[in-house]
Amino acid sequence: MAMAIRVFLLLLLFLSSTNIGYSLFEDQVGLMDWHQQYIGKVKHALFHTQKTGRKRVLVSTEENVVASLDLRHGEIFWRHVLGTDDVVDGLDIALGKYVITLSSDGSILRAWNLPDGQMVWETSLQGSKQSKSILYIPKNLKADKDDLILVFGKGCLYAVSGIDGEVLWRKDFAGESIEVSRIIQSTDKIYVAGFVGSSKFYVYGLNADTGELLKNDHTILPCDTFGELLSVSGDKFVVLDKMRSKILTINIKNGEISYKQKPISDLIKDSSGQAVILPSRLPELFALRIDSHLLTIKVTNEDDLVLVDKINNAAVVSDALSISEGQHAFAFIQHEGSNIHLFVKDINDRNGELLKESIIIDHQRGNIERIFINNYVRTDRSYGFRALMVMEDHSLLLIQQGEIVWSREDGLASVVDVTTSELPVEKEGVSVAKVEQNLFEWLKGHVLKLKGTLMIASPEDVVAIQALRLRSSEKSKMTRDHNGFRKLLIVLTRARKVFALHTGDGRIVWSILLHTLRKTEVCEHPVGLNIYQWQVPHHHALDENPSIVVVGRCGPGLAAPAVLSFIDAYTGKELNSLRLAHTIAQVIPLPYTDSTEQRLHLIIDIDQHAYLYPRTPEAIDILQHEFSNVYWYSVEADNGVVRGHALKSNCIHKMDEYCFDFRDLWSIVFPFESEKIIATVTRKSKEVVHTQAKVMTDYDVMYKYVSNNILFVANAAPKAMGEIGTATPEEAWLVIYIIDTVTGRILHRMTHHGCQGPVRAVFSENWVVYHYFNLRAHRYEMSVIEVYDQSRADNKDVWKFVLGKHNLTSPMSSYYRPEVTTKSQSYFFTHSVKAIDVTLTSKGITSKQLLIGTIGDQVLALDKRFLDPRRTLNPSQAEKEEGIIPLTDSLPIVSQSYITHSLKVEGLRGIVTVPAKLESTSLVFAYGVDLFFTQIAPSRTYDSLTEDFSNALLLLTIVALVAAIFVTWVLSERKDLQEKWK
Repeated sequence: MAMAIRVFLLLLLFLSSTNIGYSLFEDQVGLMDWHQQYIGKVKHALFHTQKTGRKRVLVSTEENVVASLDLRHGEIFWRHVLGTDDVVDGLDIALGKYVITLSSDGSILRAWNLPDGQMVWETSLQGSKQSKSILYIPKNLKADKDDLILVFGKGCLYAVSGIDGEVLWRKDFAGESIEVSRIIQSTDKIYVAGFVGSSKFYVYGLNADTGELLKNDHTILPCDTFGELLSVSGDKFVVLDKMRSKILTINIKNGEISYKQKPISDLIKDSSGQAVILPSRLPELFALRIDSHLLTIKVTNEDDLVLVDKINNAAVVSDALSISEGQHAFAFIQHEGSNIHLFVKDINDRNGELLKESIIIDHQRGNIERIFINNYVRTDRSYGFRALMVMEDHSLLLIQQGEIVWSREDGLASVVDVTTSELPVEKEGVSVAKVEQNLFEWLKGHVLKLKGTLMIASPEDVVAIQALRLRSSEKSKMTRDHNGFRKLLIVLTRARKVFALHTGDGRIVWSILLHTLRKTEVCEHPVGLNIYQWQVPHHHALDENPSIVVVGRCGPGLAAPAVLSFIDAYTGKELNSLRLAHTIAQVIPLPYTDSTEQRLHLIIDIDQHAYLYPRTPEAIDILQHEFSNVYWYSVEADNGVVRGHALKSNCIHKMDEYCFDFRDLWSIVFPFESEKIIATVTRKSKEVVHTQAKVMTDYDVMYKYVSNNILFVANAAPKAMGEIGTATPEEAWLVIYIIDTVTGRILHRMTHHGCQGPVRAVFSENWVVYHYFNLRAHRYEMSVIEVYDQSRADNKDVWKFVLGKHNLTSPMSSYYRPEVTTKSQSYFFTHSVKAIDVTLTSKGITSKQLLIGTIGDQVLALDKRFLDPRRTLNPSQAEKEEGIIPLTDSLPIVSQSYITHSLKVEGLRGIVTVPAKLESTSLVFAYGVDLFFTQIAPSRTYDSLTEDFSNALLLLTIVALVAAIFVTWVLSERKDLQEKWK
């Protein structure tokens, strides 16, 4: 037997030595995480389909992305995500090889190499006046043998070299009071046209080589104008009068201004709607929308207006496309239910339809908002057309020959809010065939793993092992798993569309465009605000589906009408929708549910009323029972006030039993001349705290002050409200408050002199960590504050526990005014921070990690132990045993701690953490222009076997152990028999 034990120990040692590393290998990336790249809603698009090179479409988007997409598949060749404030104003191609972008209100001009997206040059254009930004690349116009790029921005006109970005000349219009609308190219002159006020029209003529002013002319129009000035040819423009009843035609031939006006009623009879000139650029034509009609109107050589065509129910019109010399075409769209009718017409031939196609598009994509067209030559030498469509839900589609060639769900680049939902419970019962198939797959898998362990696997076997890994994880099944890894991420986008993403592989399970938040006459400017869990069945998980509620407004202001939409979390079906008779200023999920497990919510309006949802008698009964336990707070950042509220009674002046008046319990008014609120944060309501006691050195015990009613407030000096560096260290300070939101009591106050925001903070258990900038040290800092309850500090005597004289079982209340003490510490941190969160686990036992979204759009996992305020330079032996790390002035950043690996979540805006059922694991979702999901184990997977654990080797070990036991038993029996014969 001793020999068998030795064999077993040797094999066990071998097993343990094969898995001593815990790092993530390259082939493991993608097994437990996924990364999706998007670009956002397209606003500019240029086709590049030359015979040589790849066919591509160049785009700029509302998420400030410049990208090159493969025209065949829609994949990203290259892209650049510019800063949040670096809005792209114009996009064009210069010299046939450079992509030119104008951004930041006309102050930054860049050239990108068309094939690979590398930046060629960047030019900063300085100006003193806010103005419209215009990018204009003249055709066949050269100055001193250099291709010109004309830019108007910041009140100045610039001529920039297309080769190296050098500013050749600059003309300042800041003192002219002109709002420049158009740049016009002549043979050797450049004309700048615009308005002073709404009726004075000015034209400036400039030398193309030097920028010298050659001519200045203006005229006073007979009426004020409305909307943008639209160019219909090199020297002709149209604009509406202020009443939108007439069209003014302006001609600036040779710098001389002339104009004509014509009533719209002369072009179309019996029209009563408001006219709008569409921004589509059509040579010698323009498009006018009125009522449900689209009019194409031609401007003649005599500046007269002639109606070319009247199209009913046209949704959108493209710019003109030159298909041959002297021949131009344009496209327009008509909606008919889910059918989309695409028409391409010759501009010069009223009845010449070059293309007519019908396409069926999912109605959940909404209407078409923009269309860009491109032509190609078919095999029979005729012209074919492809159309790039931007949909209402911000998705992007390429249509060709009546089919959707590819589509991109770029609405996911603008996630507004995130919640989660469990997947359905797996039904019991399985067929015999499935059992046999699973048994075969199990045996086959273990044979492959054994071959891989013994290093005799062929390349085909290695591929099969990788595929088996992905399948065996079962991460993409549409049912719950016992570890709680499989969930639905339900996201609300800026397009008012809701998506459900599977955490296993990131695929879209369902999506719905909310009809209650679509743009209509009733709801002109819809905005999606937040998404909440509405019904989470636990006792009826097999019978009822969970549901969510989306909160929105029909306008950007607080006074806009409010909308609620209820959605089935499993199917994406809209169960109900409500247009509320009151506004929404604040939504408060209450910790109570009714018999159907619907969660109660209070909606606060701007008139100081609280409304209960769901509107049921049972919900009223529950609220009445808990009436005295409902508290909440509100923050008026502009006024520097934090208030606490409680319910008072039913509304006096409203006949609504679900309406309640509330009273102010307390208010904190910060000194307005010295402090302004810049950040607030509170604990997550669903966070689980495993224990209130914290064992210190020498077995001392401190008790965490744990409460859901704690608010962290960060105030900054008024002069330090701007960007970093706008204030001196003497003018800047941060004041930190920790406030009890039930009583208004300030538990802790701290001042950081010489520091300024922005402040990013996270509150967990009894501690808060926040990030800011230290002007004196010229570095970022992170500080931690831990709050402890001193009223329970005497519960250390064993006899008190035996005799029951401790106060650990007494209920906690904010009104008991417990004595609290705090510990704090500050550390330098290398990076600027975009977002910060903390890991959550199901029982709260696992160690915490801070998840920090850095300025480089990556997510760093930092152990909370590095932000322990009890760190010292030379910790004692007892402190080392407790796990306290020696004090350093800076927080360490280890490259292996980036949970995004080498990937970037471009435009990172938020991080969401969700606990799994497995205590060791937390699920992390980061969103911005990109999406990223992963699983992390802050204390490693101490409660489960890892994915790369060798089951085959374990089986081999057991077989070897059994064989060794059998052999030793035989040998032992033989030896005993021999001894008996002696």
